[in-house]
Amino acid sequence: MSTLKAIGSGLYPGVGPGTATAARPSGRKHRVMVSMVAVALAAVLVLALCIFAVTSKESLRRATPSDAVGWTLETVDNTANSGWFTSIDVDSSDYVHIAYCNYPLVGDEDLMYATNSGGSWACQTLYSDGRVGSHTSIALDADDNVHISYLNDTDGDLNYATNAEGSWANYTIDGLGSVGAFSSIAVDSDNNVHISYYDGSTMSLNYATNASGLWVVYDQLDGKFGIDIGQYTSIAVDASDDVHISYYSVIARDLKYITNSGGSWATPIVLDRYGDVGKGTSIAVDSNGYVHISYYNYSARDLKYATNSTGSWANYTLDGKGLANDVGMFSSIALDADDDVHISYSNESSGDLMYATNAGGSWAIYTIDSTGWVGAHNSIATDSLGHVHISYFDDTNTALKYATNGVVIPEFPLAGVATVVIASVCILAALRRRAIEDQ
Repeated sequence: MSTLKAIGSGLYPGVGPGTATAARPSGRKHRVMVSMVAVALAAVLVLALCIFAVTSKESLRRATPSDAVGWTLETVDNTANSGWFTSIDVDSSDYVHIAYCNYPLVGDEDLMYATNSGGSWACQTLYSDGRVGSHTSIALDADDNVHISYLNDTDGDLNYATNAEGSWANYTIDGLGSVGAFSSIAVDSDNNVHISYYDGSTMSLNYATNASGLWVVYDQLDGKFGIDIGQYTSIAVDASDDVHISYYSVIARDLKYITNSGGSWATPIVLDRYGDVGKGTSIAVDSNGYVHISYYNYSARDLKYATNSTGSWANYTLDGKGLANDVGMFSSIALDADDDVHISYSNESSGDLMYATNAGGSWAIYTIDSTGWVGAHNSIATDSLGHVHISYFDDTNTALKYATNGVVIPEFPLAGVATVVIASVCILAALRRRAIEDQ
């Protein structure tokens, strides 16, 4: 007549007649169910973390300075009066490479190279025979090989150093006359090298490339003998491997620009002629082929910016408060993957390293380093995540310094991941408690 016996004998195998047990799974079976739920929750957690890893990388790439936790400042090399003429680039793994010059003795110059690709900063002397290493420029190719152009001031030559063959080698690219000052280097998609520089003998803009398989020098790309044109050169190569060069006309005190994007070298054009403008030029080309140039207005002591991104050339003053605030010297420009503009420059009135960007939608100005007299000879690059890297000279300590905003707050909702984790823990705890009660 016992109801419990009747239920026990028919609904759950293994619970025989006369067993006074409630109608529920066995402890073993319940523990198996708990384990299955735990595995499912773990899978959900792993999936959430994977989504976080992917989306946070994308959000980091889109990060703007307002998202930055803070800039990291480091002294890379404080030996032998180091840090002049810095030039920076970032490889495919986002490691940093810097070419620069030091002056160990009066009248002596060395070509230097620093990288953190080994996990920490390592500095080495690449060339120290005579007065070499000023007017450096660095670029990495698609295989992360390093290419550096620089001035051999002893011989008045344009020199070139690379580790593309597995070890460092130095070459003289142009030894005719007094050449090599204001050198700038770029590498195209086929790993061909392009260098713009100033020919002091003919006072003109020169260009050299090994795109044909051999080095070819183009003399007097702009300027004739006696007409001083071609200082402060900067070179960039676009997605079609066309070359773009910005430079300064000494005779006219203008900012000028030349390109071979039409298939041959076009007639040089003047981009800005109002005042003494065009010193300290730096050029970059975006993914749509538009050109961006930062430069110094010596007349007004301003940082200026020129671009044709709207379809026609326009000039803007980005930072400047009159002659009492001398800003814009040693400007350097870089673009991120979203074609946002990043410019480093110096404030010669306060001795600060400055930074301007439109990554937040409008132009914003930041002081990056104001400790001592810093900011000259700066160079800027961006990595695959959109982080900014700047090398510069610390005049107070005669050292090479480096700044980056690599630590940022990601856009991915971390609260979502936290919610998943907390919910998973609570559910597992409840199931575990239920399993213990059922034993």
